[in-house]
Amino acid sequence: MDDNQLQSSFSVTLTFLNESDVKEDLPAASLQHQELTLQVHRELEDINLNITDDAGVCVFKFSIRKETECCRVATRSFLITLGCFSVLMRFSTQSEFQDFHRMLISWMHLRRDQSVFRQRSEDSSALQYFQFYGCLSQQQNMLQDFLRTATYQKAMLLNEDDFKDKVVLDVGCGTGILSFFAVQAGAQKVYAVEASTVAKYAEMLVRSNGLSNKITVLSGRIEEVSCPEKVDVIISEPMGYMLLNERMLESFLHAKHWLKPKGMMFPTQSDIHLAPFTDEHLYMEHHARSNFWNQSCFYGVNLSGLHSSAVDEFFKQPIVDTFDMQILMARSVKYTINFLEAKEEDLHRLEIPFVFKLLQSGLIHGLAFWFDVAFVGSKMTIWLSTSPTEPLTHWYQVRCLLQTPLFAKMGQTLSGHVHLIANKRQSYDIHISAVVDQSGFKSGNSLDLKNPFFRYA
Repeated sequence: MDDNQLQSSFSVTLTFLNESDVKEDLPAASLQHQELTLQVHRELEDINLNITDDAGVCVFKFSIRKETECCRVATRSFLITLGCFSVLMRFSTQSEFQDFHRMLISWMHLRRDQSVFRQRSEDSSALQYFQFYGCLSQQQNMLQDFLRTATYQKAMLLNEDDFKDKVVLDVGCGTGILSFFAVQAGAQKVYAVEASTVAKYAEMLVRSNGLSNKITVLSGRIEEVSCPEKVDVIISEPMGYMLLNERMLESFLHAKHWLKPKGMMFPTQSDIHLAPFTDEHLYMEHHARSNFWNQSCFYGVNLSGLHSSAVDEFFKQPIVDTFDMQILMARSVKYTINFLEAKEEDLHRLEIPFVFKLLQSGLIHGLAFWFDVAFVGSKMTIWLSTSPTEPLTHWYQVRCLLQTPLFAKMGQTLSGHVHLIANKRQSYDIHISAVVDQSGFKSGNSLDLKNPFFRYA
């Protein structure tokens, strides 16, 4: 039987409980023995319950939302807590209660399954992700990134008119540092949303800094929590390696459901930069990593049958490190994402076409990537850059090797495209195709951004 076939009208009695009623015996409430009619219907993500008496007069009405605390009691009662009191509904028959409970569970599962985050992420990936960011050591790593943290504070304080007396939403707040910056800039109220267990530490910092009247921590994913009101500004630090890794940008865009018309977003836009590079040492080093699998007598076992598979696997790894600008063979091409205009689905599949005019002759070993983000305020625009020309951040830069290097001469052009396809492991598959237009020589590669090689260590 599906939930459309289940009845949505039930006979119940009510008992109201408050703190003073929590004793050994339940109170004799005025509606406890009066037979009432419960009507249940679903509206978007809320489950609405309407209770009327014999005359059809509404005696109680409420909704079960994501944050509502409720549970089954014994075999035919249901307890719902609403703020400072609770309501115990006792159904006239066990069969009616079972129909109600089955329908409620079905709707709750449907609501959970409809979460945008759950649709785009594997459970195992999400679990690992939130466990990682639930560690204070990882939060410390980000907080100690001076360029990152100081630029965020600078962007807010130098645009204080955008925050003064405003309501702010902090998406993925971590320990809440951006929320504190928003208060420093004059925010009236900040809702700090955090899905990992570090939310409890954010609450501790809010209390210990005496800002409980200014900052409210909402524990949960932005796709699943309910913000109490519309906001004037959304702040977040949603960038991963190569900007897109971890797919938190989509959560940042999803938060626009709570943004007032003409509201602001910090950061406001981003530029992904890419450029061809030459690095013979890196290319040979990457090949050498697979030499282990060339051994013909490893404890008496010939491993060489796996050598080609090892080479393929290693070359699928983007390389996270930093480099000297001198290895770049052309001016970078940029791809801009305006967060105020972009939709979540715009980030599911990106195509970045490129045409580079080479400034030097030599072997092209791959493409280098970095990103900049801009905080566009009413007073000034502040940039945070991860360019190799700027001080190093915890994002470093990312390089993607071609399977086969391409030789080109100065003045020739390298053209092609980069396809970035989102996957459910909260990352992207990268597909690169490139050709030297004058010679027709082609190369490319497919890489897994979820599994980079951290060369900087």
